[in-house]
Amino acid sequence: MKILEVAGVGPGPFCGMMLADMGATVLRVERAGAPPMVPPIDPEKNLLHRGREMIGLDLKTPAGAAQLLSLVETADVLLEGYRPGVMERLGLGPDICLARNPALVYARMTGWGQDGPMAHLAGHDINYFAMSGSLMLCGPGDENPRPNLNMVADMGGGGMMMAFGIVCALLEVRQSGQGQVVDAAMIEGTALLSTMIHGFRAMNLWSDRRGDNLLDGGAPFYDIYRTADGQFMAVGAIEPAFYAELIAGLGIDPSDLPAQHDRDAWPRTKARFTSIFAGRTRDEWVAVFAGRDACVTPVLSPDEAAEHPQAQARGMFGRPGGVLQPMPAPRFSRTPGAIASPPPATEVGLDAIDPAWRT
Repeated sequence: MKILEVAGVGPGPFCGMMLADMGATVLRVERAGAPPMVPPIDPEKNLLHRGREMIGLDLKTPAGAAQLLSLVETADVLLEGYRPGVMERLGLGPDICLARNPALVYARMTGWGQDGPMAHLAGHDINYFAMSGSLMLCGPGDENPRPNLNMVADMGGGGMMMAFGIVCALLEVRQSGQGQVVDAAMIEGTALLSTMIHGFRAMNLWSDRRGDNLLDGGAPFYDIYRTADGQFMAVGAIEPAFYAELIAGLGIDPSDLPAQHDRDAWPRTKARFTSIFAGRTRDEWVAVFAGRDACVTPVLSPDEAAEHPQAQARGMFGRPGGVLQPMPAPRFSRTPGAIASPPPATEVGLDAIDPAWRT
């Protein structure tokens, strides 16, 4: 598969990276003469660009647009992340591209979608997360809602949903021979990620009060606890068998605790767990829960995560080009993913790109 990625930032490149990791031939089209990013970014460490070549085209000129259209003719997918209407103004909209290549999957990544009253407004992960109704549910109940880096709306609701949409459209092309437009909006993908919580709300199993629920830190058996050395342990002992192991590891007599799902008692139970966890270091707690099915694990830094025996056994991280980074996922038994190349340091000319683009 040949993916033509019109340069963007964040979720678009993440989508391109995922597809490249799985064997697609991805060509990234940078805007020729674009001003440098602020703060400056080292291209050789810009990991979202790994696995593909990069060319520079000035799409605002007829020559640059014509060169892109020549690549469209042999592409399976065009991936773009501009605001609605930008590609049309460049003469590179879906109608023109699909006329050149009727089997093309034209994949469009935006924050708000291609239409609606907010379609032309700027935004970032935190805005899409907020407007999806999900951010209000995240964070301690007595504090402001807390975003989760840019992993939810940008990478999950955006890049991953876009990759899923592209693969679905490519499978449909095999049946119909006809391409189509994939309209991926980060706000919609983020809302979709909250489907389970909407089900819980419909069953009256979830309160809209932050820090009052099973999975948002309200339950004492699903939370983060500080240890004596200022580190943290993550506890996710939801099922009764795991909860029993948690209680045993903490050295508590089960008869000395309220019922696990006595919500009125959760604050008291949490206070007790907090005091006990604070009495030992993180590594001491790791030793206590080693081998126990209690769903209790240390909270690791990125470097610690890469060195953990589980990550080492699975090859979860690597250092291609001397840069620590996650390796391709998911795993395949017969056709494993791989990082084809490090991020490109420089642009190449059209005559130097992969010959696949000329067939």
